Amino acid sequence: MTISGVALLAICTLFGAVLGDLLGMMLGVKANVGGVGLAMIFLIAGRHWLVRRKLLNEGIKLGIGFWAAFYIPIVVAMAANQNVVAAVESGPMVAIAAIATVLACFAAVALISRMSGRTETMDEIEAREGTLTPKVAQQDGLGSVVR
Repeated sequence: MTISGVALLAICTLFGAVLGDLLGMMLGVKANVGGVGLAMIFLIAGRHWLVRRKLLNEGIKLGIGFWAAFYIPIVVAMAANQNVVAAVESGPMVAIAAIATVLACFAAVALISRMSGRTETMDEIEAREGTLTPKVAQQDGLGSVVR
């Protein structure tokens, strides 16, 4: 069943590449715009869909995990292939898009954090379990006590 996980990843990559090319054409760019990111979103959504329907078995997990280990090197190689200097020299749209993307990510993280509710800190967990060790005062070398 490992092949099923690889097949899921391949399908997500194919859809991401096609949609990235379409997005590039719509924006008037002769490049794939966001295909890898879209593929990862499809993979996450597909994995959650399988989990909800209790269809995600160990083989599919192994297939997805196998290629997930290659994800970072692949993205680095793809980024190295881009001509950033030419993009920046072509106008302010690159900077606007980069800033908008960072702001959208910050907003998404804040929204998800607020939606998830309050979580315990590590100190609260340790205190509840009784494993919290008291902090020992140390001297900073000048005779002052540092807490």
